Amino acid sequence: MARAIQDLRVAIVHDWLTNMGGAEKVVLSMLRAFPQADLYTSVYHPGRMPEFAKYDVKTSFLQKLPLAKQKHQLFPTLRRYAFESFNFSQYDVVITSSTAEAKGVITSESTLHISYINTPTRYFWSHYQDYLKNPGFGWLNPLARWQLKANLKSSRRWDFAAAQRADYLLGNSITVQKRIEKYYRRPADVLYPSVETDRFQTERERPADAPDKYFVVVSRLIPYKRFDIAVEAATRNDQSLIVLGNGSELSRLKAIAGPRVRFLGQASDEELEAYVQHAEALIFPGLEDFGIVPVEAMAAGTPVIAFDQGGASETVVDGVTGVLVKQQTAAAFAAVMRDFRADDYVPSKMKARAQEFSEEIFQQKLTGLVRDLIAGRARSVQ
Repeated sequence: MARAIQDLRVAIVHDWLTNMGGAEKVVLSMLRAFPQADLYTSVYHPGRMPEFAKYDVKTSFLQKLPLAKQKHQLFPTLRRYAFESFNFSQYDVVITSSTAEAKGVITSESTLHISYINTPTRYFWSHYQDYLKNPGFGWLNPLARWQLKANLKSSRRWDFAAAQRADYLLGNSITVQKRIEKYYRRPADVLYPSVETDRFQTERERPADAPDKYFVVVSRLIPYKRFDIAVEAATRNDQSLIVLGNGSELSRLKAIAGPRVRFLGQASDEELEAYVQHAEALIFPGLEDFGIVPVEAMAAGTPVIAFDQGGASETVVDGVTGVLVKQQTAAAFAAVMRDFRADDYVPSKMKARAQEFSEEIFQQKLTGLVRDLIAGRARSVQ
């Protein structure tokens, strides 16, 4: 007889907890779905992650190494050993949330291991050439390129082997499902990430310093997000663009920005919600595995102008909740932004679309999957 969900001993495992992003928000949703779960990660930076303050975060030996909390990217090989060193023999279920090494944990045959793949490791597979061109380490880029090329074959072998360890794979989008099949040679079901749609339902006052009409981008400013396209497009059109976020691309983006592009850094939740709610549209030019930010914008009743590939092509309904741009170029985005009319889009339709990706739906599907898999195991041993 299968045990009740609340009686299961559950561990949730994430690659690292050093910066808050979409994947980390999904981990929080997993923890709310399984409040009895223990949380594991390679390194944890409490000062940057106040959302996890109430959880007992179990870290690896990397936590004690100098620079590990600030620059976990410098320790890819050690991260593999870190996850392999954890002992999960006491758990009924282990759920790994993985973009890198977390999927490589080792569990006993009696423990159900479900791996939620945000994407097969980008810098080994789908985006290897992009990372080789711009690793995102500034003056350390030459060293990062050398390390990536020198270790590529062995890294791919380990990553492929690690992806075979889980009993069950989930991809966070159809885009990722296809990558899992291509690179890991395994089938995967799709479970779209949870999005905190409710937080964008609260009406915020228009920011006092906001232009009359402006576009907005929200995210970490890192190379693959391609916010250079948004900045260049707004600059070409002499349109107002608000950039919310920090990252390694900040200096480069400022250098190519026109006078109507403003960089406001890391915003509070209230400021972010206000700027998104009152924008003409959210600009989303990157090829994302899923992309939580466009769904958040739709939850706020704000249309999205996004590149027509990756997760955004699965969430944004062209002509109803925004515009899907066929080419990932500044010229193509500038052409759409130039003639864009926010009044052509109905807020209620955008909000309804966003609700299809709510946290409640995500948690129902995840707990239902665990229940079914545990029940199937119980039947197989009867």
